[in-house]
Amino acid sequence: MITRFEELEAWQIARELTKRIYFAVSESKLQKDFRFRDQICTASLSIGSNIAEGFERASKKEFVHFLMIAKGSCAEVRSQLYSAFDVGYFSEDKFKSLMEYAERVGQIIGALRVSVLKRIKS
Repeated sequence: MITRFEELEAWQIARELTKRIYFAVSESKLQKDFRFRDQICTASLSIGSNIAEGFERASKKEFVHFLMIAKGSCAEVRSQLYSAFDVGYFSEDKFKSLMEYAERVGQIIGALRVSVLKRIKS
């Protein structure tokens, strides 16, 4: 039985994605594009934050709601990764690595959402 959000795999990998985004940004020209940098970093932070907030809410329905917000933030990060790659901020290898990880995060959040929904229905 999971009792803390820190135990959730979805939160753990969201945390790792945020770290990877921050390191990638700090190693690229993106660090000087302040608006873009802040946007992608904020979106990545939002993923884990929403998982944590939803977990701590009083109901499974609220948790599902916050998981959907987290999944949306993950999609926002993926969209921004395309833009960062398109303008030359990330190499193809860096882009693919970050994109694959972001897709994995989204899949795990989606699976967690399905699991919570099943518990609501039973």
